[in-house]
Amino acid sequence: MIIAVDFDGTIVKHEYPKIGKEIPFATQTLKMLIAEGHQLILWSVREGKLLDEALQWCRDRGVEFYAANKDFPEETYFGDNGFSRKIKADMWIDDRNVGGLPDWGTIYRMIKEKKTYEQILHEDMHSDPYASAPKRKWWQF
Repeated sequence: MIIAVDFDGTIVKHEYPKIGKEIPFATQTLKMLIAEGHQLILWSVREGKLLDEALQWCRDRGVEFYAANKDFPEETYFGDNGFSRKIKADMWIDDRNVGGLPDWGTIYRMIKEKKTYEQILHEDMHSDPYASAPKRKWWQF
């Protein structure tokens, strides 16, 4: 799956143009997704030096993106006659989603289990963590 991932507010706390603190479990989750064969594209408002800094910050933590702000690494931009900045991805992870950014554990679970956020929430609301197996009666040996 091709997954476009925002940087500011998604991987790190929003402090643009500075790089904020990492959002808990962001890089660990991204590394797991890469290890499972997903292609990750960094999709950010950052360009030039600011984009290079973000990419290096991710590399320093073991996250190597397939591409940044483009569909594939070799794609080049030639002004108004160049490629569209609209990424062709199967999924986007961005703090500007309607409803905000779920925690990274939920994001991983959605991708791994191929479920929507609504399905995950419904399952979690209807599961009882304190439920135990039914008690056996003395005649059920």
